[in-house]
Amino acid sequence: MKRFPKFALLVGMAVMALAAAPAVAGLPQIDHGLAVIGIGGMLVNKSALDSIFTGLKTIFNNTLKAQPGAWQATAMEVPSTGAGEDYAWLSRFPKMRKWVGEKFIKVLEAGKFYKKNEDWETTIAVDRNDIEDDRLGIYNTQAMGAGESAGELRDIIVDDLKNGAFANLCMDGQFFYDTDHPLKNSDGVTTSVSNKLTAALSAATLAAASASYGAARQAIMGFTDSEGMALRLIPDTLEVPPALEAVARILCEADKLQDNSPNPYKGTAKVLVNPALTSATAWMLHVTSKQSIKPFIIQMRKAPTFVSQTDMASEDVFNKREYKFGAEARATGVYGFWQLSCGSTGV
Repeated sequence: MKRFPKFALLVGMAVMALAAAPAVAGLPQIDHGLAVIGIGGMLVNKSALDSIFTGLKTIFNNTLKAQPGAWQATAMEVPSTGAGEDYAWLSRFPKMRKWVGEKFIKVLEAGKFYKKNEDWETTIAVDRNDIEDDRLGIYNTQAMGAGESAGELRDIIVDDLKNGAFANLCMDGQFFYDTDHPLKNSDGVTTSVSNKLTAALSAATLAAASASYGAARQAIMGFTDSEGMALRLIPDTLEVPPALEAVARILCEADKLQDNSPNPYKGTAKVLVNPALTSATAWMLHVTSKQSIKPFIIQMRKAPTFVSQTDMASEDVFNKREYKFGAEARATGVYGFWQLSCGSTGV
């Protein structure tokens, strides 16, 4: 029978001893049941995966916190505690009145305007080969991108509301921007009120400015409650797509209009340029000074949260060698009081 050389026997015994020995500082340890992936590669085990995804989560959260948002200019966030929320309170615009006789109770109509929360997500797959080959730097950028995307969720929700405002219903059953919002007075008589225009935004002449921007200002400042009392609303934000920025800035910031006539609207509103608006002609004028309510509402059930799938025994790892990370959220958008905004299609 062929004998093993003594050197080979000694090497074998040394390897067995190293595997069985307790951890010794400075010596590489063998993770029993798991293989070392390649020379100079990474050991793919639970501890390594936890460390990797903790790092990605940190990058995600830091980017999320640093992401600024424009939504706060025209929207407010309200918490949600269930599958959805009932906005019965939007059926009444509360206003002080003279107390003569009994109090006039503003009854809320339960179930009139219910909004269900929606699910949101962004997911990135991490190839196991990239972990084995120690190429995780490529996912740092993707983790930052996921954090930026999650940070933009509120803006996305509000932009969806604005882009659909001429075609989506608000709390009174009419489009948010519409010509016939029903307003019932204390005598039970219903009249129609408009917060929708079709005039193109113009700073060409005083007549053109008055027929567009001026008409929107006049409409908002003329809104009353169900008893005919003025709501005392003064618009302060002109929102436009990039195509109308120059005109908007003339109207709100310039001393003179395009025909060199004095501009009476200078300083009456700040300009908000929104590149996410899908129409190049539509524009909106908002009241944003109210602390209690804004024109648009973000209903937040679960803020964007980092999630990961790192189970080594999962089907995706077995079939596609993929681990995953990303963000999940539950939220939706709601139209506030239509009286706080006036919109024009511009055509």
